[in-house]
Amino acid sequence: MFRMWGKIMKDNRLVRDKVICIGDYSLSRTQMVFDCLDEICYEFDLEKPIWLDSNIKDFKLHDKTRFTRDSFIEEIDFDYLEIHVIEE
Repeated sequence: MFRMWGKIMKDNRLVRDKVICIGDYSLSRTQMVFDCLDEICYEFDLEKPIWLDSNIKDFKLHDKTRFTRDSFIEEIDFDYLEIHVIEE
C-alpha cells in the first residue's frame, strides 16, 4: 500500500497531520503522489501548492519535500506543509 504523510508545521511544532493510503496499484507512482497531495490539501482546506524546482529535486532525492510560502498563491498561517512517502 502506498502511504503519504502530510503535516503542517508552525514555529517548529506539528499543527496538523494526516496519512493518506492508496491501494490502487493501477495508478502510476506520480499519479499516487498527486492524488495523496490533493487529498491532504482537501483535508487541511488548502489550495494545491505549486511544485518549484527545489521541491521536485528534494522529492526525487528523499521522497519528501516542504512547501513554503513561495509555493502557495494565497496567504498561509503556518511555516510549511511537508509531504513524505512513508510506504510503497
